[in-house]
Amino acid sequence: MLELILLGSIVGILSGFFGIGGGTILVPLLLVLGYEIKDAIGISVVQMVFSSIFGSYLNNKKGNLDIPMVLIIGLGGFLGALLSGYIASYFTAKSLEVLFLSFAIFALIRLFFKTKEHRDQREVKSLTLFSIGVPLGALSMTIGVGGSIILVPILVGFLHVPLKKAISSGLFFVVFSSISGLISHSLEGDVEYKSGIIIGMASLIGVYVGIMLKDTVCSNLQKNLLVAFYLAVVVYLIQRIFI
Repeated sequence: MLELILLGSIVGILSGFFGIGGGTILVPLLLVLGYEIKDAIGISVVQMVFSSIFGSYLNNKKGNLDIPMVLIIGLGGFLGALLSGYIASYFTAKSLEVLFLSFAIFALIRLFFKTKEHRDQREVKSLTLFSIGVPLGALSMTIGVGGSIILVPILVGFLHVPLKKAISSGLFFVVFSSISGLISHSLEGDVEYKSGIIIGMASLIGVYVGIMLKDTVCSNLQKNLLVAFYLAVVVYLIQRIFI
């Protein structure tokens, strides 16, 4: 119990400090602790339900959430994530680790490219928004990550959504995808609820600490630390998979 609370607190602190989804942090940590990849993904999905609902509530209070737009993307994500457990069942443990490694490499590369912001937000058809959500929900929940690191560049770069609103929208999207992913992975028997709930609740406390720590360091140091974190994840996964 104490180990899970400590793990959840660490995940929350890192998530709040770096501004990234808990799954990106939690899955590698669980692998280090000896969990199998499918169990780690299931626990991560439970944790994301807690953090995404809590974070979206706070963002909505600050007025940073475009609910009508993200609702459509989220519904697509909900539909796509319903397939995640089924998709994951067709992958071997090693294949899922390779898929997660690919995501970690993508996330690392993304840190070296600045997404260009635009003045006027585009009007996009509902079908387009829904179509964005479906594959993103399926992919992200298959490997137990939120998907916001992929959605935010799409919203900012292609739909011209302001960056702060896009970040809030990415987290709100995770509400839909994580709840649906939880249903899907539960049907496949890949969810350890007790561990996920304990970690999820503890992570909420850690988020507050992480956000306070974030305000004490400069953005360059924060980015460099995040690069170091992703590098450590990539090196560990490469060593785990191929060596």
